[in-house]
Order: sequence, then structure tokens, then C-alpha cells
Amino acid sequence: MSQDTPYIFDVSTANFDQLVIQNSFHKPVLVDFWADWCAPCKALMPLLAQITEGYRGELLLAKVNCDLEPDIVARFGIRSLPTVVLFKDGQPIDGFTGAQPESAIRAILEPHVQAPPPPAADPLESAQALFAEGRIGDAESLLKQLLSEGSEKPAALILYARCLAERGELGEAEAALNAVKSDEHKHALASARAQLTFLRQAADLPEVASLKTRLAQNAEDDEAIYQLAVQQLARQQYEPALDGLLRLFIRNRSYADGLPHKTLLQVFDLLGNEHPLVTLYRRKLYQALY
Repeated sequence: MSQDTPYIFDVSTANFDQLVIQNSFHKPVLVDFWADWCAPCKALMPLLAQITEGYRGELLLAKVNCDLEPDIVARFGIRSLPTVVLFKDGQPIDGFTGAQPESAIRAILEPHVQAPPPPAADPLESAQALFAEGRIGDAESLLKQLLSEGSEKPAALILYARCLAERGELGEAEAALNAVKSDEHKHALASARAQLTFLRQAADLPEVASLKTRLAQNAEDDEAIYQLAVQQLARQQYEPALDGLLRLFIRNRSYADGLPHKTLLQVFDLLGNEHPLVTLYRRKLYQALY
């Protein structure tokens, strides 16, 4: 068998002492005695590899092909295959023969092998989670650090632009989006640009409270219906915005040269075809059209 990873390797008579005995003073080494003709050996090997990989360097797996290495077999008195022996501090300390379930193998290893270190959190994923929770400042700080380290991740730049936009830094947000050169994230880029458009439009419109007061006095105030929908889109309140735009389209589809219809399509682009609101409102729009 060829070497699989830094933690899993073949050993021979020539290098057994170095790779198993000496290594075992630093990390426990599991030695798998196997042969090509042994079906249980072949079934067990992928399981041992999976367990070893899961320890991320806290455990090593050495493989001995018994047909090629009779001296090692004789040295340790191996009588049946598969046999698996755990070495620590230069000595065999535990092991088993025959195929074993994963739970039994882990029970043997647990007292002797340290738990693996937790994987380092991906800073972009952490920033995405913070943004989703509405912790815009925290997400922005993390992204600034990531981008200052020379990261060219388009996804980080797009999310940074969205943070800037949320804070009202619309010019800076646009500059960040213009710096995205990759075609990989077309939808995320289009979505961020649409969000920026709605925020720009909303900045020039009356406040939400004022628009709601107008609609309380006249539920058919088309301008107030449209402007409230844009304010809601700027705040990512997509469902009420879509609802208002659709009702306006049904009642007055020619309003401002068909603006409600155009804006509905913009929101569909922003959210993407997989979004449940897009599925729902696309169907409603189709029913209204036909």
C-alpha cells in the first residue's frame, strides 16, 4: 500500500524502529498487520484510516504487509490477521485481532490518545454568521482583518460591502463591489448591488412612519405603497415588500411605467430562484399576469 497521508504510512523491517518505536514516544502509533489475501483486513483498513484522520495528527497508523515483512511478524508473534497493536512510549500497550466495530476500536484508543484540537473557525464563515445575526459591526471588523491580510476572497469583499451599506456608507460599499473581479459569485454580487440600489432609493424617500400614516388615511395611495415597499427592501423586510409590490401591480400595473413589476423582478434576482419567497411570489405574479 502507498502512503495515504502524513498520519498513515507503510512500514518495513528497515524503518519499523524509526517510524513505530521512536514515533510512539511522541504520539501513539497503531500498527495494522494485514495481507493481500485477507478479506477482513481489507474491510478493516478504511475504518482504521478514518479513525486516524479524525484524530488530526494525535494518532499515527503504520501498516505492515505481513507477506512482505516476515521478520516483523516473527518479532511480534503475529498468529492471525488482521491484528492491530497500539504502541506508546516504545511498547505495545493494547490491541485486538479480527475485524472489530468502530465503537470497540475507539474504546481501546480513548485512554491513550488525546482528543484532537478543535478545527480553526473559518473567519469568512464566522463573519457570515455574525452578519446573519445582525451583528454588522462585529462582522465588519472580522472582514477588515481578513482583507487586510491580503485575502482576495470575492465573497469576503461582497459581504464587507454589505456591512458598509448597512451602515449607510453607500459610496464605500459601491467601491468595494467594484473591486470584485471574479465571476464566481455573480449571484451574491448582483444581490449586493440590488440591496445598494434599494438603500440609495430609500435614502431619498419619506420615513416609514410617515408612509404608514399616509396609507392609514388612504389605502390606495400608490406612491406611498411603492415607497414603503422600497423602505422595507432597504431593511431586508422582503415578505411585506413583495406583498405590497404585488398588490400594487394587481391594482395598478401601469403605475410609474410598470415600476412594481420591474421591482418585483429585481427582488427575485436579489434573493435567487431557490428562495421560498421567490417561489411563492413568482407563482402569484404569474397568476396575476395570466
